[in-house]
Amino acid sequence: MAQDHWTIDDAAQTLRERFRGDLLRQGDEDYDEVRTIWNAMIDRKPGLIARPTGAADVVTAVDFARENDRVTAVKGGGHSVAGNAVCDGGLMIDLSNMNDVRVDPTAHTVRVGPGATLGDMDHETQAFSLAAPGGVVSTTGVAGLTLGGGFGWLARKYGLAIDNLRSVDVVTADGKIVSASTDENGDLFWAVRGGSGNFGVVTSFEFDLHEVGPEILFGPVVYPYEDAPDVLRHYREFARNVPNECCIWADSMTAPPLPFLPEDIHGTTVLVLMQSYAGDLEEGENVLEPLREHGDPIADAVAPIPYTAAQSTFDDLLTPGARNYWKSHNYTELTDKTLDTIVEYIERLPTPQSEILIHQVGGAINDVASDATAYPHRDAEFIVTPSARWEDPTKDDECIAWVRECHDALANDATGGTYVNFEGEREGQEQNAYGENYDRLVELKNKYDPMNLFRMNQNVEPTV
Repeated sequence: MAQDHWTIDDAAQTLRERFRGDLLRQGDEDYDEVRTIWNAMIDRKPGLIARPTGAADVVTAVDFARENDRVTAVKGGGHSVAGNAVCDGGLMIDLSNMNDVRVDPTAHTVRVGPGATLGDMDHETQAFSLAAPGGVVSTTGVAGLTLGGGFGWLARKYGLAIDNLRSVDVVTADGKIVSASTDENGDLFWAVRGGSGNFGVVTSFEFDLHEVGPEILFGPVVYPYEDAPDVLRHYREFARNVPNECCIWADSMTAPPLPFLPEDIHGTTVLVLMQSYAGDLEEGENVLEPLREHGDPIADAVAPIPYTAAQSTFDDLLTPGARNYWKSHNYTELTDKTLDTIVEYIERLPTPQSEILIHQVGGAINDVASDATAYPHRDAEFIVTPSARWEDPTKDDECIAWVRECHDALANDATGGTYVNFEGEREGQEQNAYGENYDRLVELKNKYDPMNLFRMNQNVEPTV
């Protein structure tokens, strides 16, 4: 590595003359803080960290990486479970200073910088009771979430984040700033909507906004886990015919010490039905009533709350600094075997923070053709994600093995597709992630990044 660092140091002096933002190397005061990302399993050390202040700096950084043949990682929110935001020995482009959010309340649009989080965006848009569909953890970066597809509580009603994307500005591998939309560079716009970070550094996202809030009907209904087989089957049947305003996720987990749960429930295994209704509150109460009244729940905390509060509900459970490993499957339906497998594997959770989450998707997501964007999974009604979370590095093998075994056991009735943002490994799932759109993505990779400069992702390898 000595020669590598000498080369970086020598070249960085030239870069510094053209770069307005900060440049950090190992030993600099902020280096370790900036290279640290959400998943503590990832401990990589870039040779150089560039922190752009704007698109011109991004161009300079990309030119530097290309001219010096450096592996390049791009950090938006740094929330990728696979750790794509940071590399060893190469160049890390940290976009966190480019976090501006500009709302046009008349046009119902928002411009978002690549370093902004969902919390940044929601804070600005909710000032006008508007929202763009995104994820469910407010510290998630808008950029990485969107490039992989992006779903959350509003997706069944308004589609994925990419379905609400109007345009992007991209710095491509040749150092050019390119605008892309349905009317301009449409092939690139198609590719970035689900093709992850394979095609350049997006420096601006423009989204459509929708009237949401300031309150939505939202919250958990919690059941003892011995009731899970019955409750999960009832959930499956209930979910078949709910309106698109309704989105319900089923989380098999260890009960955290939440104030609405009795103390004797804390630390026990429970089933949580997280219920959301983004529409008329009274209508939502009527829609959710048959689900909330089923069985004998421990607690029911569903209530009208601010949309921003709903968006940050999971924040305290998914704070930075823990070790994480996830994998996911897509399903057109939840069979009895799938539900029984979930129940079985929850009974051997490797840590109290681990869980198996059933995400209800479908609705407006599936109104889009599978080849209309790079994201191909327009038949999925549910995504099931076994996720392990822990602190002790000596438990790495045990936790990873539990996720992989659970994932394998759940494969029989799955579609074969996977959600790229929920993959804990950077390699090996490209075909499952991009499905029938993979070959077209290769053609566009050959056009926009034939050197494979942007390969810190679920990589689409060029063939030229």
